[in-house]
Amino acid sequence: MYFLKSISEDVQRAQIKFRKHTKVKKLVLGAFLACIATILQGAGEVLPGIGYMISPLASLPILIGAMFFIQMGAMAYFLTILLLFILFPSELIIFPFTTGLLALGIGVGFSYVKKRVSIISIGAIFLTMGIFGLLYIFQFPVLGPFGLNSFSFLSATSIFSFSFLYSWLWVELARFFFNKIKVRSISSKRIME
Repeated sequence: MYFLKSISEDVQRAQIKFRKHTKVKKLVLGAFLACIATILQGAGEVLPGIGYMISPLASLPILIGAMFFIQMGAMAYFLTILLLFILFPSELIIFPFTTGLLALGIGVGFSYVKKRVSIISIGAIFLTMGIFGLLYIFQFPVLGPFGLNSFSFLSATSIFSFSFLYSWLWVELARFFFNKIKVRSISSKRIME
C-alpha cells in the first residue's frame, strides 16, 4: 500500500556515509543551506508577487540538510532565523513556526521512521504545532481570519488536514530532490575514477 511503503532506507544509508565527513565540511554545507533558505524566504520582500510563490521553497534547503544530518538541518534552521532577523525581520515570525519547522519535522521523520505515513505525520504534527503557536499564543493571523477567534475541534481538524496534505507534498518533493542529488553524486564519483 502506498502510505505504508518504507521510503527512508536511502536517506538513512546516506546519513551513515555523510557522518564520515569532517565537521568543517558539515558546518560549511549547513551555512550554505541556511543562506539559500534565507534568500528564498526573503523573496517575498524583494520580489512582491512572484516572491511569495518562491518563499515556501525555503523549506527545501533545511529539509535536505536535515535529511543528510539532523544536526546540520537544525543548525541551518537556527542560522536562517538569525539571518532573517538581520536581513528580513518581517519574515521572522513565519519561518520559525511554519516553513522551517515543517522541514525539521520531515527531516526528523526521515531519520527515525521508515514508513511514508509516519514521515508525513511527523511533518504535519510539527507544522500544526507551529500554526497553533502563531494563532493561539502569538495571535498572529497566519491563516487570515480563519481559526483566530477561538480554538475549536473543527479548526484544529482543518489545520491538521491542511498540514498533512502540505507535508505529503514536501515529502514527495524531498524524495525527488534527494534522488537527484544522489544520482549526481554517484555520476560525479564515476567521472573522478
